[in-house]
Amino acid sequence: MTTETVEAATAAEEAAVFAILTLAFSNDPATRWTWPDPKAYLDAFPHFAKAFGGAAFGHGSAHRIGSAGAALWLPPGASPDDAAIGALMQRTADPQTATDGPQIMQQMASYHPKEPHWYLPLIGVDPARHRNGYGAALLQDTLCRCDQDHVAAYLESTNPANITLYQRHGFEILGTIQAGRSPTITPMLRKPRRR
Repeated sequence: MTTETVEAATAAEEAAVFAILTLAFSNDPATRWTWPDPKAYLDAFPHFAKAFGGAAFGHGSAHRIGSAGAALWLPPGASPDDAAIGALMQRTADPQTATDGPQIMQQMASYHPKEPHWYLPLIGVDPARHRNGYGAALLQDTLCRCDQDHVAAYLESTNPANITLYQRHGFEILGTIQAGRSPTITPMLRKPRRR
């Protein structure tokens, strides 16, 4: 179990956080479907992470546990940079992904809660540090705030192996997202718990 503390990551630590997330997602089914070529993945993913969750740095909701793990939480009202994501995908993604990607994004948008919520676009742990409680600690840190503020939390699990972790923290499956040959993505919602 981890003894390291979850800390806010500053804008000066963006590159370190994106490096952690790049390692963490290197075997993720949806991510590697998007960029199956290793060089294309390593070149594109940090830019994707910035567009998808980089706004967390400006909101003080980017978190890290040393160099082991990181989470980019977007508070109610904040959102990913969809224009940057779209441009990056068209420029760098595998051609099949570029074809199916817009359908995936539409399906993802259809599951996003309409009420105010915290959105977790990216959470990851360096594969060499798995099974030490880092993911749970990164989840729990913001979920406590969700409970205090009586606000829901939402995420899309791009890796079926992570669903049980999210369920242990109160997330419930809303459905499935899939288009063409894409792997399944699982949208999940966690209602606030009473304290």
